[in-house]
Amino acid sequence: MKLLKYIGLIPARFASTRFPGKPLALLGGKPVIQHVYEKVASLLPEVYVCTDDDRIVEAVEQFGGKAVLTGSHHRSGTDRCREAYQNLGSDADVVINIQGDEPFIHPSQIKALQSCFDNPDTDIATLVKPFDAGGGLEMLENPNSPKVVLSADRRALYFSRSVVPYLRGVDKQEWLGRHTFYKHIGLYAYRADVLARISGLAPGQLEQAESLEQLRWLENGYTIRVAMSDVETVGIDTPADLERAEAFLASRMQKGGCL
Repeated sequence: MKLLKYIGLIPARFASTRFPGKPLALLGGKPVIQHVYEKVASLLPEVYVCTDDDRIVEAVEQFGGKAVLTGSHHRSGTDRCREAYQNLGSDADVVINIQGDEPFIHPSQIKALQSCFDNPDTDIATLVKPFDAGGGLEMLENPNSPKVVLSADRRALYFSRSVVPYLRGVDKQEWLGRHTFYKHIGLYAYRADVLARISGLAPGQLEQAESLEQLRWLENGYTIRVAMSDVETVGIDTPADLERAEAFLASRMQKGGCL
């Protein structure tokens, strides 16, 4: 079996609608993007932040990281990763797309993504985490936490903002105790040739309905292999999320942990 070469790409935009300048916001005294970069760089031989803003490039280079400029027209992190891969002239076999607002990404998650490519029919890999039954029905029904339906061999069959599957004949209050529902974790890895092809696909009806780009790939017949994660992370989409992340970091440090 060929030993695959991986590259980690971290898309980061300055002009976030809900939190402008988010990648450069300070968490524990250093930029959010630095936390993400340092975690990933400890695991992969080649890592770049891909961004459309010189301020982010400058910040990354100041802490010793690598960055590549991309256009400002991209609709998604996937499209930005495609341009970055091309601009770099990389020969990596697999591109790992790490969200720039996930400072608590865990090494096990990257390794789990890589393990999906042990199966030669894997085009794209992503992660899921079982919903905690203690989280309650409100958490399960939250449309901002997409759900995933899996095949027996852990291929993604469907992603939805609705609760899937629907448990017919079971009271909703009992759903979490009667079935394992899977929450999607938005980390992706793609074979390089697949990334080139999916970036050219037009959004389909399912993606337009649910506003989930991964449905475009399923609609076009690509195999999305899924790995399990038991790690709970704190993504940062808003200033309020940054406050939660500060509290999460402080609690970990008090327990003698590390970021």
